[in-house]
Amino acid sequence: MDKVVEELLGEWEKIKAVLINDQRSRNREKVIERMEAGIKLFKQFLLHSNEMNQNKGSAIVFSELDVKPINVAERLEFISSRPVLYHSFIQLSELMVEQEKLYRKKLAMKKASRKTT
Repeated sequence: MDKVVEELLGEWEKIKAVLINDQRSRNREKVIERMEAGIKLFKQFLLHSNEMNQNKGSAIVFSELDVKPINVAERLEFISSRPVLYHSFIQLSELMVEQEKLYRKKLAMKKASRKTT
């Protein structure tokens, strides 16, 4: 796994740990702030996994991505529109886990194809 992904996942783990406490204490403002940071991290991870860069102000075209969780656009829309909900936090956590699995699978496939050629 490359350094960028390790940093993104490490940052997510920090945000996630604090978000759990914010959810318990029902600190609405902090939950929204940290969820927005988590969504931003997920989008960076998604783009990095697909070897793409995002231009400022441009939307992600999910149909152009090869490495992505199922229904990612709909799930991100739900999370973004309701960041304070606990279910949104769970959904974002699941997206991160799924993306990490897909990214690791992509790396393994790439490594395996180099060995056979």
